[in-house]
Amino acid sequence: MTVGEFSPTQPVILGFDPGRDKCGVAVMGLDRRLFYHEVVPSQEAITVILGLLQKFPISLLVMGDQTTAKSWKKKLQEEMPERFSIVLVDERYSTLEARERYWQMFPPKGLTKILPKGMRNPPRPIDDIVAILLIERYLNRLSQ
Repeated sequence: MTVGEFSPTQPVILGFDPGRDKCGVAVMGLDRRLFYHEVVPSQEAITVILGLLQKFPISLLVMGDQTTAKSWKKKLQEEMPERFSIVLVDERYSTLEARERYWQMFPPKGLTKILPKGMRNPPRPIDDIVAILLIERYLNRLSQ
């Protein structure tokens, strides 16, 4: 999902939430403008990332450091050697945080609006929002 207009002069960061079945992908500028986010099947993740490299001047990939991180990092480095640096970011509690962010980005409508926050479940996978949060965590770490 393309979000904002793109300025090719601005460097961007690729956020990547790797998983066995699906992966979250997001592209964000250093000014925290979101340009793209999507949940993709794991077997298509490399192809999607290669496509994003054609469209955006990505110089850094930020990805979660949990479950499948080591194998994905190795795979990315083999498929795209020297295309960008890869930085691992602590992804603890990111799913919980992404659930809350989902409702900020896409406010509930209809009956969902009256449900207490704790009972709302996003109607789709939120791995792309986790990828957004990983970029933000990286940028927050830089500014501290």
